Amino acid sequence: MGRGGVGAGGNIEGSALGDNSRVTNIREQHIYEAPGTAEAMWPVEVGPVPALASAFQPRSVLRERVNAAHAGGGTVVLTQVLSGGGGVGKTQLAAACATDALAEGTDLVVWAAATEVQQVITQYAQAATRIQLPGTDGQDPEVDARTLLEWLATTSRRWLVVLDDITDPAALQRWWPASRTGTGWVVATTRLNDAHLTGGGRTRVPIDVYTPDEARAYLHARLSGDDMGHLLDDHAPALAEALGHLPLALSHAAVYMINEELDCATYLNLFTNRRTRLEQALPQTADTEGYGRQITTTLLLTLDAVHASDPAGLTVPALRLAALLDPAGHPHALWTTPPLLDYLTTHRSPTASDGATQERPVTADQAHTALRILHRYALLSCDIRVEPRAVRIHGLTARAVRETTPELDLPHLATTAADALVHTWPEPDHPHPDFAAVLRANTDALAEHSLDHLWHPQGHPVLYCAGTSLLRAGLNESAIAYWRHMTTKSKWLLGKSHADTLTARGNLAAAYRQAGRTGEAIELQERVVADSERALGEDHPDTLTARANLAFSYWQAGRTREAIVIEERVVADRERILGEDHPGTVMARGYLAASYRQAERTREAIVIEERVVADSERILGEDHPNTLMARGYLAASYRQAGRSGEAIVIEERVVADSERILGEDHPNTLMARGSLAASYRQAGRSGEAIVIEERVVTDFERIQGEDHPYTLTARGNLAASYRQAGRTDAAILIEERVVADRERILGENHPDTLTARANLAFSYWEVGRSGEAIVIEERVVADRERILGENHPRTASARKKLLIWKQESAAT
Repeated sequence: MGRGGVGAGGNIEGSALGDNSRVTNIREQHIYEAPGTAEAMWPVEVGPVPALASAFQPRSVLRERVNAAHAGGGTVVLTQVLSGGGGVGKTQLAAACATDALAEGTDLVVWAAATEVQQVITQYAQAATRIQLPGTDGQDPEVDARTLLEWLATTSRRWLVVLDDITDPAALQRWWPASRTGTGWVVATTRLNDAHLTGGGRTRVPIDVYTPDEARAYLHARLSGDDMGHLLDDHAPALAEALGHLPLALSHAAVYMINEELDCATYLNLFTNRRTRLEQALPQTADTEGYGRQITTTLLLTLDAVHASDPAGLTVPALRLAALLDPAGHPHALWTTPPLLDYLTTHRSPTASDGATQERPVTADQAHTALRILHRYALLSCDIRVEPRAVRIHGLTARAVRETTPELDLPHLATTAADALVHTWPEPDHPHPDFAAVLRANTDALAEHSLDHLWHPQGHPVLYCAGTSLLRAGLNESAIAYWRHMTTKSKWLLGKSHADTLTARGNLAAAYRQAGRTGEAIELQERVVADSERALGEDHPDTLTARANLAFSYWQAGRTREAIVIEERVVADRERILGEDHPGTVMARGYLAASYRQAERTREAIVIEERVVADSERILGEDHPNTLMARGYLAASYRQAGRSGEAIVIEERVVADSERILGEDHPNTLMARGSLAASYRQAGRSGEAIVIEERVVTDFERIQGEDHPYTLTARGNLAASYRQAGRTDAAILIEERVVADRERILGENHPDTLTARANLAFSYWEVGRSGEAIVIEERVVADRERILGENHPRTASARKKLLIWKQESAAT
């Protein structure tokens, strides 16, 4: 692990944040100053203390924590949190403490490189001779060093000892200074997260990367200080983020930008280019602070020590797996899955000392031990208290690991990580939104870092899990972007007629429909159905799914008769091919029933929906989102049949369950609230309905947008409740907007547009604007006869209403 001379930098932060090149080489330190007869000239500096780097950032919050720990007495141990092998600025923070101590007149400041205990002994001995301690003669460094420790413990002079880059706390245990008079203190830096470092009254102060503000301030100061402020642009925050706010990386990047005169945008493109390696983007020639190591070596410097502490040989394959995932964290639960444990079993490093042990399957406990070893040496962070992001790794450390991973290992690593994600993914994932979001983020990271290995021989299921999760979460725009990318990727790698490509196209259409872009959805789904029938066959399950999705879009577009024809066929085919109790069959029945309800075939709908609810509860469970949807459909049919009391009982439960399982803002939760309000209104409870509907309108506008069909429906329902409560003028203002919006968004002939006109006509009639009401209603009747048919219940209802209005108007 980098033993030997420390002239190149005894601490891993040296290159970015301090000049460790002035620390005397170990071999040279065997020559001691002979004690003179005169008293020492105070103050005394032994080390010397590294100079502060260019554009040094004071990091006031961290300094306050250090000062608070110092005020409490004892030793302050500066250790890193997440940054991997180094570069977070521990040495610079310690150097700032030492510089301040010298400026304040501290009598003795000793800076000792501590990667090996002999370095510390040598510096202690030199300090003892410099301050003329009795009994020191420069001949026996251990004796002189021990003399210094005795003096430090009892002196009334003020002193500071810095132990920089401790790598073996146990070996250093006998050489920790102490002050019984309270006039001295110790600052130590280390990469390790080791319990040995917090014993004996020592206080750990975690050192993480720069904050975003500190990173931006560093770039501004460094570039401006070299008269290169013009290189700063709007991409500076993105550049700092891409560099993980790591001080070492920011230092190298700034020098590279200055040397090549690259602005932030240009350098960011270079750095993020997949073909650019770290040693190219952050070259050793950019090491102006005299650190002396290449960036990848710095980040992975502790790997030698990791090997020595890892008899099971699991840390290297574990680190390579972690490097493919989201740096912000992945679930610790992944490390208990069979795919991942099987990989560790067959890919142990040759460091495993016991041949018999190598043949035994790796256990979850052993995997956890490997993670904790990597945690101890700060190559990653493993903290199960922050699940589902329990295992984190700095982005640059992960990149260094990936760049040093043999290319032939990548396919198996990628599929192992993907298999583990699928194994961990809950079904459904609605009840676990945070967990699902973390799994999606890790899938994105894995897909990015795995090249195309997740597409051979076909698209890995995890790619489809992530996209389906976006759809179920109601994240419409993200789902559209994701499935567009998946469609393009699948066409390119697998072909346009491959089953995975057809699935991706179908899911893109579903995302369009869910976003209210029904016309685009139908156009795409009609092509997917035709292509599926040709490529997969009439009875293939994916073909049945494509037909069901097309029917759903027809239903949403108000093309109910076409939807019913397809759905009746889908139900029959799924019963024949998949079976009566297959979840897909049960869902198909539910969609058919919804179309029957839309066609005013309410009794038929209720018969089917009561069966669907019972089957969903039995097959999927009480809390499955499809079960909640089935109950909501049944309640809507009860309401349409005038059974509002029964509808309310169901809908109140659906709302509570949806809030608990899906979340307050999920579109299905908002729709459940809107349905409950509609039943309250039907039951004459307009005041309660209005309270809910006003909230639903606001939430839909915020979440789905002003023009989403669900938003328009919510506004129309609120207007109906206003009218029922006698607030007809307020209702008219909303209904006029709803009619205009529906005509613009859904089209002149959409059934919901016709309903919106009918509602506006009714409100006009209520306030005495009978002429306008009759004109609109005449159009409604004509359109319903043309679109829904002469005998459709809604057509008959509109015709009857128009007749009554005309008679009453003639009578007056």
